[in-house]
Amino acid sequence: MDFLTTLDTTPIVLSLKLAVITTVLLLIITTPLAWWLTGSSRRTKSIATAVATLPLVLPPSVLGFYLLLLLGTDGPLGQLSQLLGFTSLAFTFQGLVIASIIYSFPFALQPIQNAFESMGRKPIEAAATLGASPWDRFFTVALPIARPGILTAAVLSFAHTIGEFGVILMIGGNIPGETKVLSIAIYDHVESIEYDQAHALSLLMIVFSFVVLFLLYFLNSKSPLATARTPAHHD
Repeated sequence: MDFLTTLDTTPIVLSLKLAVITTVLLLIITTPLAWWLTGSSRRTKSIATAVATLPLVLPPSVLGFYLLLLLGTDGPLGQLSQLLGFTSLAFTFQGLVIASIIYSFPFALQPIQNAFESMGRKPIEAAATLGASPWDRFFTVALPIARPGILTAAVLSFAHTIGEFGVILMIGGNIPGETKVLSIAIYDHVESIEYDQAHALSLLMIVFSFVVLFLLYFLNSKSPLATARTPAHHD
């Protein structure tokens, strides 16, 4: 297939870069949040979880629209970015990272929170009786036990970021080398009736999705704590 040799790999590289950065930042943000929610009151947990999981029920166009207002030239984050000497965050790679973090937030938070809750309080209480500080209990007891849930969160976040379309199109547009990720490139090829290129990229996505699902089910089968629920996808 000659089109494989001429296929532009820039969107693939850009998608992988976006997914890696988003996943790392999500794990850093959601792991302590999930731990805090595990020990919070039912009311606090319900409110915080409802807010965190809003991206699951909001259409990507709605979420993308408000993110555009937030990150655009007249938006609060956009104005802050310009005050710091940068351009507005809309239609930039940095804007895509922020949008991806918000859109994939539930996919990282839920598996980690489920893992912490499945662990129960007994291991933490046992560590406390041995004199472990709260930080020690978190890093040496909770995190190792919840590792399968954290791995599941990483897999889901990475895969969800790779497959984003609606939010990406709204907040990033279609700028080659900057915001034109894999899903946008497929849409572009279809719009241009370049079905061979669209087929090649779509086949790549299918293979990638299969590998991700295989890894997810494999991780879940290895440990009872990997209790992630795969949320619905709107794209």
